[in-house]
Amino acid sequence: MNIDFTSYLEKIEQTILTYIPADFTEEWKLASFGIQSAAVKDSHIEPLAAPARELVSLGGKRWRPLLMVLCAQAAADANGFDKETAEKRAYSLTPLVEFVHTASLIHDDIEDSSDTRRGKPAAYITYGTDTAINAGSWLYFEAPVCIDRLDCSAELKNTLYSAYAMELRRLHLGQAMDIAWHRDNTAEPSAQEYIAMVKNKTGTLASLAARTGTLCVGTRPQDADKASLAAAQIGAGFQIIDDVINLTTGNPGKKRGDDIVEGKKSLPVLLLAEQCPQQMKKLHTLFKQARSGGIESPAVEEAISVLTDSGTILQARDRGIKLIQDACEKFDALFGSNNEESAKIRQLFMSMIPQIQLGEAKKCLKAAKN
Repeated sequence: MNIDFTSYLEKIEQTILTYIPADFTEEWKLASFGIQSAAVKDSHIEPLAAPARELVSLGGKRWRPLLMVLCAQAAADANGFDKETAEKRAYSLTPLVEFVHTASLIHDDIEDSSDTRRGKPAAYITYGTDTAINAGSWLYFEAPVCIDRLDCSAELKNTLYSAYAMELRRLHLGQAMDIAWHRDNTAEPSAQEYIAMVKNKTGTLASLAARTGTLCVGTRPQDADKASLAAAQIGAGFQIIDDVINLTTGNPGKKRGDDIVEGKKSLPVLLLAEQCPQQMKKLHTLFKQARSGGIESPAVEEAISVLTDSGTILQARDRGIKLIQDACEKFDALFGSNNEESAKIRQLFMSMIPQIQLGEAKKCLKAAKN
């Protein structure tokens, strides 16, 4: 089965743009801010919406809102729920996860002192740190407006709000763990601690998508929990793969090796600490030099070389892929192996796994040194 997800993505894009329009209609302003004085102008609202609108317009994979829709369809099939209603609800709720994701990116770039995002200057550079912080914070609270506008019972809305709030608390817990580790140049959390961190920091957005998609069609809470856990595992797997890409070909729109400058304790680094502890003193020194010298420091490529030669980059890649594959099997078990929408979930994530080979990493290192 070769699925084209274009029609799904087009509907998602249309919905997201509706919830963060370029022109602020009276209906939108009432839903977002309630009744306001005539003294509040559109020019006062624009600094909130502009950073988010610009970042959203720069694209993104949109796989989390897509997962939400697919989970709603799969759960509808499995539970005999009206599929048209399921799709309508799921598409209406896609801003919930995409806006939270966008808000987290705005704040992440400030916390990590990242210069670029999706190939453009980070929001805090374009708009100023104060405006970016405020806009990102507002977007967290703007995201659940789509729940308010959903055509469903008050009970379901309360359930969705509760799920949303829980996932946001988990997201910030994961971020707190990550910040603590990269601020301490010598910190060496275990690989298990790292997985727990990324399941919260990154996996929670996938978890929110799967939980919301399944709950919106009346799925039992225990089944929504299973979908949520599987999705968090997928999110963790892709975070590991993203960390590997950062150290090999480089992530689109970001500079290769900026995780080294940040001092990020990614899985390849932690596997090195477990398997080659004698190398960690050298790596700590390189991290310190990279932080001081910036992305152009020779210490960046030297640190990547240490990780590449140790084999831990390839090991991390394989672990990330296994997390994703195992999670897809959990979706099959939950929705049924013959469930067409569950099969689409598997195909979506299998198609997203890049073929990162150790040889490619070495080629990149050689090119960077020449």
